[in-house]
Formats: sequence, structure tokens, C-alpha cells
Amino acid sequence: MPKIYTRYGDEGETGLLYGGRVSKTDPRCEAYGTVDEAVSALGLARSLVKTESLKGTIKTIQRDLFTVGAELATDPKEYAKLQKHFSVVTQEMVDHLEHLIDGLNQEITLPRAFIIPGASMASGALDLSRSILRRAERQVVALKEQELLANPQVLKYINRLADLIFVMARYEDRDLPFESLTSETP
Repeated sequence: MPKIYTRYGDEGETGLLYGGRVSKTDPRCEAYGTVDEAVSALGLARSLVKTESLKGTIKTIQRDLFTVGAELATDPKEYAKLQKHFSVVTQEMVDHLEHLIDGLNQEITLPRAFIIPGASMASGALDLSRSILRRAERQVVALKEQELLANPQVLKYINRLADLIFVMARYEDRDLPFESLTSETP
């Protein structure tokens, strides 16, 4: 069995997928690390949701987020190498998320108030995933502003994905009463 440790990061640096070594505090590491965190939170959500179709959707999203992570872990000057060897985020992926949002939205009624997460463990895990993705989105905006984002579809994808996960949480709890900031329940 291969060893899990390499010792290459012992001095505080890590390797990009393409583009050499950078500090572990590099904003790209922050962004792809946050995406990885979202993948894990989605794994928790997948283990808790009762709606089978959502389980499959979440697993697909988890796989797609590995593509997002690879993009974020690539120096923009080396982006052509990534495109040659791996899939990249596309407008079709963003369109698919919009299609999923529209489909789920037809089956639920969203309240006109902020929803307090936690009506169920599954929706709570989905909302945790969503908030992690919103942090990743802010980090990707920073990468864009620093000209470290080669593919603008990545930002669109993360933005739309957070929207989808919000709707998925409401869909999972569609038969439960929701609590909002305007609710009178303790």
C-alpha cells in the first residue's frame, strides 16, 4: 500500500495541478480547499437525504466539484494543459443546474422570508453545504479580481450551484413546516 504522506508540504507549500509550488495560504489553495470542504459537506447531506433523486443529484454535483477544484488548482498560464487532459466547467453545466432549479421550484412553494436552517438533518446539511459554497464563491471572485481565474464559467457554476442546493434543501423538507425569521415558534 502506498504511503499517504509525502512530506512535500512540511514547509508550508503545496503543488498546483499545473503551475508549480505555492504557499498553502495562496488564494487558489483557499478556494479549492473550500470547494473540497463543500464536497465533504455534500457527502454528509447525501447520507441524510431521504429523496432518492436528490441523492443522485448530490453525487453528480460532488463529481463536478472535483472538476471545479482542478480548475482552481491550475495556474491560468497552464490552463491549456488542464483542458488537454481533463474536463473543464462549461456553460452546459451551468444550464443543467438552472434546469434542475426550475424543475424543483415547480414542486415547492418558497416562502417570502428568510428560512432558519434545520427543519431536518438533511436540509441542515444541505444548507451547510450551500453556505460553504457561498464562501468558495467569494474566494473565486477574489481569484477573478487577481486574474487567477482562467474560466469564468467556474464562478457562474458555483453561484448557480449554491442556488440549487438552497432549493434542494427546501425540496427535501417540502412536507415539513418551515421556520422563518417571521415565524412565532420558539
